[in-house]
Amino acid sequence: MLQEITGRARRAIDDYKMIEEGDKIGIGLSGGKDSISLLYALHTLQRYYPKKFEIIAITIDPGSSTFNTDKLKEMCDNLGVEYVVYKSNLSEIVFDIKKEKNPCSLCANLRRGMLSSVAVENGCNKIALGHHLDDAIETLLMNEILNGNITTFAPKTHLSRCNLIMIRPLIYVYEKETRALAREMNFPVIEKCCPKDGFTKREYMKDLVKQLRHDIPKVRENLIGAIKRSNIPGWKLPDENNDSIVEK
Repeated sequence: MLQEITGRARRAIDDYKMIEEGDKIGIGLSGGKDSISLLYALHTLQRYYPKKFEIIAITIDPGSSTFNTDKLKEMCDNLGVEYVVYKSNLSEIVFDIKKEKNPCSLCANLRRGMLSSVAVENGCNKIALGHHLDDAIETLLMNEILNGNITTFAPKTHLSRCNLIMIRPLIYVYEKETRALAREMNFPVIEKCCPKDGFTKREYMKDLVKQLRHDIPKVRENLIGAIKRSNIPGWKLPDENNDSIVEK
């Protein structure tokens, strides 16, 4: 399964020109199956990819008492990958100070800002996130149904404020594949410590797609096809559209 996921990651990287010679990439290692799959895929790709690049793994510790990174550090040490942990008070900000009822957006933005800052401090010019194809579809549905916008995240984004490129090499990978890899390789997955876990709008969209697949088996393929054929920024291949999405 690792070979399959690495192959799909390479195809996405090549299609969207995600990696260039001499890049130093900070991988957002949350401790979930997707981010660990991304770490293994890029670590494997390093061995034979024609463009040489460096990777480091970065974890944003949300400040929860149950969040423990010891096994992630052991994994990174075994792979020979530099590992950085940033201790934050993310949980306190989101739940105690802001008292957010729907915290996902705020939490994601704060976490990404911290990740970007740590990446810059460690000499990275790119950051990589473990979002996969199912994430792209669920984000599309969330934006369309809840916000009235037909959009989703891009495979490659320029973060102008910190002058970083954000890449998502797993956009051709299904979640079931990262789940299978996690079981196969016994990943040291950190249990989710968010009190809202299982009750978010994203979980609702995930369940919605599962229900739709009973009647429309190819619903995911249809939705990702619609994304690629649309004018959603960042999804046209560079050969088709030289404009790159910029996020301020």
